[in-house]
Amino acid sequence: MNATGVAPDDRFGESEEPGMDRNDLRIGDAEREQTMAALREHFAQGRLTHEELDERLDRTLTAKTGRDLAQVTSDLPGHAYREPAPQYDMDGWRQSMAAHHRQMQSMRHAQRDMRRQWAHHPSRRHHRGPHPFVGVLFVFMMLSLIFGGFGVFKIFFMVWLVAMVFGLVHRRFHRRA
Repeated sequence: MNATGVAPDDRFGESEEPGMDRNDLRIGDAEREQTMAALREHFAQGRLTHEELDERLDRTLTAKTGRDLAQVTSDLPGHAYREPAPQYDMDGWRQSMAAHHRQMQSMRHAQRDMRRQWAHHPSRRHHRGPHPFVGVLFVFMMLSLIFGGFGVFKIFFMVWLVAMVFGLVHRRFHRRA
């Protein structure tokens, strides 16, 4: 035994106290579900009344050990609680992991292809910089400052400023959509 109280060669779930019965080990939801499914099958086959089914389902839900579950189904044929034997199928696991890897790769390739297709779609033309109308307004604004005075300049400056803000908002909105 090491400092944690577990023998160093014991694997998780394989060590038991000497003299401890496997039916005294705690159970989980999967075992309860398995027993409840068996009880429902017995009810469907007419071996249990509705009241007996309800009472046994309640006992199954409150069961804490394998022995508790075995007592719920002890008088029923063939479906007594049995602890499932651990199954280690490394070849099956490797095959399923390889299939998962191939599926994820194909999904990544499909996603990349879709992004490329979308980027080159004619409706997705990227317009960089301000609209040409803003440049024309800027020229008129400078000419108005030179020839028209400060009052005309203020009008063109406000129109130019509104056009710039509208262009920025418009581009941001359409980039997100």
